[in-house]
Amino acid sequence: MTLEPKPPSRSRTILSEVMEIGDGNLSGNVHGGVIMKLVDTAAGIAAVRHCGGRVVTASMDEMSFIEPVYLGEVVTLLAQVNDVGRTSMEIGVRVEAENARTGERRHVSTAYLVFVALDAEGKPRPVPPLVPEAPEEKRRMDEAKIRRQHRLARKEAIRAQRRAGEVRSSSDEAP
Repeated sequence: MTLEPKPPSRSRTILSEVMEIGDGNLSGNVHGGVIMKLVDTAAGIAAVRHCGGRVVTASMDEMSFIEPVYLGEVVTLLAQVNDVGRTSMEIGVRVEAENARTGERRHVSTAYLVFVALDAEGKPRPVPPLVPEAPEEKRRMDEAKIRRQHRLARKEAIRAQRRAGEVRSSSDEAP
C-alpha cells in the first residue's frame, strides 16, 4: 500500500471556544483539564486530517501551562502534525487566550501529543509520510524527532529498571 506524502499544512487545525462558568473554578480560572481536553480534540482533528481515518491518543508527551486562562476568554488552539513514524504522528498544539473585548491575545500553553492511526479492526495502520514545505515545518519535524528519541529512551530505561528490580506492584497501588 503506497501512501501519498502530505505537507503539515494539510493537517492544520484551528479550534476556538469561549470559556464559560462550567469551565472554571471559584477563582475565575479555567481548569487545566478543560484546556487539556480541548488540546486533545484539536490534536485529534489534525491527526485525522493527516491520516484520513480513525486515530487514538497514545500519549501527551508534554504540556506546559504558561499563564492562566480566565472565564469569559476565547481560547484558540492551533494544531498540526509535526512528524510521523510508521503508524504514529506527533501533533503540536499552541493554546492562546484572548480577551474578546480588548483583543489582547496571550500564548498560554503548548502541548505535544502522539496519536496512532487505526484500521477497521482497531489495529495500528501506516500513516502517510510528512513532507515539510517551510523552514518552520522542518524545524518542528527535527524537534519532534528529538522528543521521540527521548520518549523511547525513557520507556526503555523504565523497562530496564523494572526488569532489574523484578518487583511487582499490587493492583491497588498507584502506577
